[in-house]
Amino acid sequence: MSTGLIIALIVIVAAVLIVAAVLFLRARRGGHGGRSLKGRFGPEYDRAVARHDGDTKAAERELSERVQRHGSLHERPLEPAQRQQYEARWAAAQEHFVDSPQQAVAEADQLLAELAGAKGFPDGGRYEEQLAALSVHHARHVDGYRRVHRAAHAGAGGGAGMAAVGQSGTAGTEEMREAMIEARLLFEELVGQSETKRHRPAPQESAKPADGQQHAPWAITRRHAKGS
Repeated sequence: MSTGLIIALIVIVAAVLIVAAVLFLRARRGGHGGRSLKGRFGPEYDRAVARHDGDTKAAERELSERVQRHGSLHERPLEPAQRQQYEARWAAAQEHFVDSPQQAVAEADQLLAELAGAKGFPDGGRYEEQLAALSVHHARHVDGYRRVHRAAHAGAGGGAGMAAVGQSGTAGTEEMREAMIEARLLFEELVGQSETKRHRPAPQESAKPADGQQHAPWAITRRHAKGS
């Protein structure tokens, strides 16, 4: 065997080994990336996989693109006066729920859009982009925003939207109530309330108010909300 042929064989074998090593490293990075994305996005990871009919690679590509677009975003702090204003508006939305659940979720939807914009996220007029950015930084609670937005626009969206939320009866009211409770967790993260406030009991688990005190807007049952 000639020297030239031996050299050619060595070059070919080396090239094959290099290609195999590159493919192995890519696969290894992809595996770690998937675990990292799942840890970062939590339930939002599972929603992305379900949206892609179980295709984890497609879901991870989508989530990786969200991180690339919005991962470097730095949230702006709120001024004390801003925070108080947002908190007052949220309290008002909760109070409106008793008489008008649909109005309450619409107010919550608008408030979250404005609050996220004030914090430095994409403008609320670009809902999908804003939701994607929020999912990168507030993945655990972003679905609350998604749910109140869906409930707020159910009437305008036609039959499919109303089917998801329900008509104006018990099921629809309960869905909106749960959406408001979950959305409140995102609201509290965005306004920067303390961990103690964020992890207080859910409304239905709260203690009963003392005699003479007004019942909290969330202490409602299916009989109290109009339209149920």
